[in-house]
Amino acid sequence: MNSFIDELYNQHKKKTILPSPLLVNNFIDSLLSILFPTYSNKLFVGKELLEAEYEKNKGQLKILLLQQQSLLERDTEEIVTDFFDQLPEIYQLLLLDADAIEAGDPAATNRDEVIRSYPGFYAISIYRIANYLHKLKVPFLPRILTEVAHSKTGIDIHPGAEIGKSFFIDHGTGIVIGETSVIGTFVKIYQGVTLGALSVKKEMAETKRHPTIEDGVVIYAGATILGGRTVIGKNSTIGGNVWITESVEPNSLVYHKPELRIEQNR
Repeated sequence: MNSFIDELYNQHKKKTILPSPLLVNNFIDSLLSILFPTYSNKLFVGKELLEAEYEKNKGQLKILLLQQQSLLERDTEEIVTDFFDQLPEIYQLLLLDADAIEAGDPAATNRDEVIRSYPGFYAISIYRIANYLHKLKVPFLPRILTEVAHSKTGIDIHPGAEIGKSFFIDHGTGIVIGETSVIGTFVKIYQGVTLGALSVKKEMAETKRHPTIEDGVVIYAGATILGGRTVIGKNSTIGGNVWITESVEPNSLVYHKPELRIEQNR
């Protein structure tokens, strides 16, 4: 027993300090509340109060970065400045995502409803924030952020994936989008879709392992698309429950045709 405790203690001594889950949740909730008035019930009755919350949010990000200072390639102040300089562009992308969801879902009544209640929009929002932090080479935090969305929505988007404008996730539960996936503009994905790798060999870590989805593609529920060389051509429709491991030409319709039998009980 003592040798086991010694082993555990040695691991504790050399552990890497990672961002606190509580602070990560506080940061992302604060940021989304600042960007979208309908995301939460926070009210900023004066511009100066909104500015104060904005500065507080910068401080929250800085604290998260300081928790892993030794792992960063740049000064925390530089990273915070770069991120918030990019925030207006991230915001505009998210508005386009919200509009795409509203336009594409007959059940959506307005943008505010999408922002407040749609799990797809929540997952996309956190992805776009995490994706830029990933581009700034911030370790751990981007993945922790997308796992916050994963745990709340069942939508698993790796922060390294590249996703274009006006992205629409409908329903969303069970979606997996791998690290090297490339998704174009005006793409619509339903629940249970996997954009995955053909192989999970560790030596493939630095290669493109996940598919490319070109502009205007619709992928219906339960479809699985695998492989870094697999390209789904623009404006194609991928039907539910198909399994794809090779490229599809633009403007294609791909579907699985099961044999359905219905017999009357006698």
